[in-house]
Amino acid sequence: MLKKSLPSLGLLLATLTLPFSSHAETSALENIIQSGELKVCFEAGYIPFEMMTKDGRYIGFDIDMTKNMAKAIGVKFVPVNTAWDGIIPALLTGKCDIIAGGMTITAQRNLKVNFANPYITVGQTILLSPKLKDKVKSYKDLNDSKYTIVTMLGTTGANAVKRLLPKAKIDLFETQGDSVLQLTNGKADAMVYDLPYNSIYTAEHKGNVVHLSKPFTYEPLAWAIRPNDPNFLNFLNNYLHQIKGDGTYDRIHTKWFETVTWLPKVQ
Repeated sequence: MLKKSLPSLGLLLATLTLPFSSHAETSALENIIQSGELKVCFEAGYIPFEMMTKDGRYIGFDIDMTKNMAKAIGVKFVPVNTAWDGIIPALLTGKCDIIAGGMTITAQRNLKVNFANPYITVGQTILLSPKLKDKVKSYKDLNDSKYTIVTMLGTTGANAVKRLLPKAKIDLFETQGDSVLQLTNGKADAMVYDLPYNSIYTAEHKGNVVHLSKPFTYEPLAWAIRPNDPNFLNFLNNYLHQIKGDGTYDRIHTKWFETVTWLPKVQ
């Protein structure tokens, strides 16, 4: 009985090697160090996270955060500007090492990528046509077939509108710039998008829109990496903890969220 209850040597060895083989692939962190480059995917145009200046440089909150990360590792920062609908495939096929593009953690995305700890939390707010200032007080008031709501294709804003405002007409556009243009040109009644962008747009275009600034969704943003890379994930979480403790994070956050001196540089 005792002999029959023991597994074969081959089965035992196979069982023992499974956990090790699942982590045997080279970490992206090792490749970053060996190549001397940290390739960062984002889509320029998400104010104030990643933008392009008039002279073709990339600037923003995410850009500064990952430039500082590259410096901490001792490698070169390499920007990889990527269309949003192709940004996860770009990561998974090795065109970049990390997505640092204001990506919200969602269950569907988490099935494809691993997320580090959130580095900031935002939510969806509403830019409203001035003609609706006294008629619409909440996102719930827009759940009516007489209203047209715009937002950016493939974003959590689009998901929020479809889920929470099913009666309204929804128009989706490739960029947030195209979306807000529909609103300001009178072709839409409201735009649903992330709080930081809407706040800055309102400050820059006083009187052209009304901002319902209380977020009606909860959206933690985090860096995304390829799955099964505990070493890189460990590094990212500890790096975030470090910069939040030594003042680096606060300095970068203040620069992009509490001042608008950079606005004239952006296209």
